[in-house]
Amino acid sequence: MSTEEKPAAAPRSLAEALRARDDAGLAALLRSRPDLVTPVPADLTQLATRAGTRASVVRALERLDRFTTQTAQALAVAADPAPYDELLGLLAGDEGDPAVSAALPGAVRTLREQALLWGDDDRLRLVRTARELLSPSPQHPSPTGLGPTVREATAGMSPGRIQEIVTTVGLPSTHDSVSAVTALTGLFTDRARMAALLAEVPPESVEVLERLVWGPPYGQVTADPATRLRRLLDRGLLLPTAPGTVVLPREVALHLRGGRAHRTTEPVPPPVEAAATHRPQMVDATAAGQAYTALATVEELLKDWNEGGPAVLRSGGLSVRDLKRTAVALDVPETVAAFWVELAYAAGLVASDGETDERYAATPAYDTWLERPAAERWATLAAAWLAATRTPGLVGGRDAKDHTLAALGPGLDRSAAPEVRRRVLALLAELPEGAAPDSGSVSERLRWERPPRPAGGAAGSGSVAGGAGEGDDLRSRLARWTLAEAEMLGVTGRGALSAHGRAVLGLPGPKAPAGRAVPGPGTGTGTGTGPGTGPGSASQSGSATGPGATGPGDRLPVHHHRSPASPPFSSALTALTPAEQAAASSSAARLLAPLLPEPLDHVLLQADLTAVAPGPLQRPLADMLGVLADVESKGGATVYRFTPGSVRRALDSGRAAADLHAFLAAHSRTPVPQPLTYLIDDVARRHGHLRVGAASAYVRCDDDAVLNEILADRRAAGLGLRRLAPTVLAAQADPAGLLEGLRRMGFAPAAESAEGDVLITRADARRTPPRTAPEPVPEGPPVPDDTLLAAAIRAVRAGDLAATAPRRTTAGETDGETDGPGAGSGALPRTGAAETLATLQAAVLTGEALWIGHVNAEGVAGRRVIAPVRVEGGVVTAYDHTADEVRTYPLHRITGVAELADEES
Repeated sequence: MSTEEKPAAAPRSLAEALRARDDAGLAALLRSRPDLVTPVPADLTQLATRAGTRASVVRALERLDRFTTQTAQALAVAADPAPYDELLGLLAGDEGDPAVSAALPGAVRTLREQALLWGDDDRLRLVRTARELLSPSPQHPSPTGLGPTVREATAGMSPGRIQEIVTTVGLPSTHDSVSAVTALTGLFTDRARMAALLAEVPPESVEVLERLVWGPPYGQVTADPATRLRRLLDRGLLLPTAPGTVVLPREVALHLRGGRAHRTTEPVPPPVEAAATHRPQMVDATAAGQAYTALATVEELLKDWNEGGPAVLRSGGLSVRDLKRTAVALDVPETVAAFWVELAYAAGLVASDGETDERYAATPAYDTWLERPAAERWATLAAAWLAATRTPGLVGGRDAKDHTLAALGPGLDRSAAPEVRRRVLALLAELPEGAAPDSGSVSERLRWERPPRPAGGAAGSGSVAGGAGEGDDLRSRLARWTLAEAEMLGVTGRGALSAHGRAVLGLPGPKAPAGRAVPGPGTGTGTGTGPGTGPGSASQSGSATGPGATGPGDRLPVHHHRSPASPPFSSALTALTPAEQAAASSSAARLLAPLLPEPLDHVLLQADLTAVAPGPLQRPLADMLGVLADVESKGGATVYRFTPGSVRRALDSGRAAADLHAFLAAHSRTPVPQPLTYLIDDVARRHGHLRVGAASAYVRCDDDAVLNEILADRRAAGLGLRRLAPTVLAAQADPAGLLEGLRRMGFAPAAESAEGDVLITRADARRTPPRTAPEPVPEGPPVPDDTLLAAAIRAVRAGDLAATAPRRTTAGETDGETDGPGAGSGALPRTGAAETLATLQAAVLTGEALWIGHVNAEGVAGRRVIAPVRVEGGVVTAYDHTADEVRTYPLHRITGVAELADEES
């Protein structure tokens, strides 16, 4: 026997191609197509079957970049199987294209890695489902614009008509239609003879062909076609497919196109162009200013909702009126207000209170968030924004049922949003430091990396179209919204990615000179020069097995389990783990902290009853000043206005006039103006002179003249007041309505309890029960981590080993004594109880592996490959290669045993 190793046979199916991969190749497949790992396939045959299902193939095709998609489309119109050179000719044309030649190996590698393509380079095959989705048909035209082949178009044509065409083009007649069609195909694919045939056709007939050459390939003709059409029909350059319909054969179209399957092949991703360049220090400073504004805006939003925010609509979300009120309170447009509301919701800072009269309010997490340093608070918002699937840009639009999409309402989740955000920011990170991108070039790049689904496309085929500029698709809108939201949040400054924005993504520091290419997700921009340099041939190699790589009593090969390296830019293209995001947020906070202004402990009081805060204030000072005064203007410096109402609000919260004087004197860098002192004393003198309690409600005052004044005022008519005693008035209104009515009349009443004590009211008392931040809606199954991948591959390998390992044929099977369901190598082995016990005990001594048939507790029968370790007490303990673990099996549940075939056989 020759000791030379035989070359590996070409795979005959996708399952065999997967079986030839090493663990790194299987891990790459499961990582790129995570739907294949849930649930874990029993073996590689089941994995191959699942990889060929329509839903999985459609999902995989939708995630390909434009050139890889064009490669798959070219394979769908090529021969099956097709050699690599034919595929290269369809993409590069007769004249060739160096860019296509350089990029094609990577595209083939990507298709092969994702199990959309299998076979060696001389026999490339698309999986059947992908070919069905991409092949041209009258109902679903191919994105290439090509029609059916001559063989397909003449399938229903009469033999006599086929012979007439053959004779007209100068070919010898044949005895059957098959050979005639073969001869006609050979003519149309021969460039020299085809050029001579077209030279015989007048220019007006060639013009007809040129109108159909780039698709659609179908045209309408009358029952008596014109002479220019008749010449084409007679020569088979147009073939009838139905009454009144003709088609341009694929071979003819390819000749007219110069061999190209696509009008424009795009092997290289369009570059992201810089619209402007700024100094990095200016970018970081501008982004830090925006980050500070973002924190102030979120705080102002939640402070505005402290006493109970807007009501929740019956269908969920904010009403249009409440969104407008919020926009006015924040002094921003409604679309921007929707962004801040959704950001606070995504960060878990606001939620509905769950009461009968449901309203939005701050959560307990908001109080915790407020206590943290400013840089850490910003990092929390930025991380929540990156991971959120809710899309504020959709607010105000319409859903499929023509209902308005409301802020905080249902229907705003878009699974692609986190991926697009990270991808857009990753593209910004690849630009020179301080460069702001052109938004149009960013959209073009995203459309190349994930071609949009054309309107009206067929399910499963529309998403793999190859044209650019199919309209304002969702990913382009998400890209525009990402650039705008990143600027508002302070991730970018002047359009360029900031240092802390780069850090919160988990990216390394700035690098890369201008013009450096950015690889797209799932793209294969290989640098090979031809099929010999590897359109993915490495992924077909088998796993090596070491001499000591055996399990207990194992005579079968064991695959080494290697965790493949993560793809480049994985931290930017995929969501980070909680631990990774926490580290990235901490790094971003460290970079941002020195750029934020230090909180101040003082204000500047002015004689016009205003106070100027020249920067951010410390938390206690800001809270107290927010109660004592109203914000008049915001910006680099905040202006507060003292009014009788604001001073009364401070007195209602339990402060005395002396407390307010001491507070202002302690925190003002200027002397307290006399008008402000008079204002506080005047409001304090009148505050609490009237007392309001619950009767329904009553008014009590020691000065009956004040009560007489109230009764005489026409504005009090709606309160339903009547005198019960000289110093007491009863009201039909509730205490809150009575307090508000008296304040509108210019009085300063105070609420009192049943014991007669003044009730202290605080503006920040309303909080929801503990709430968690909303979970993002994932786009399909999550990408498995390395631990899950290793376990899944181990299970699939073990199951495949059990399903494919040969076993010896028993004498009874050889003599034909065994029949029925137990016969054959693929059925359960069946032996008697004594023979089963003896074979298992012998295997314990020799360390051999055995086939067993086993029926579990649910009555389900299965086959296992085990290496017995111990047999006692009616139970066999063995290493189960199918499950890749040690298990025990009761002997009464084993239907039989069989020895594995020798390796030589």
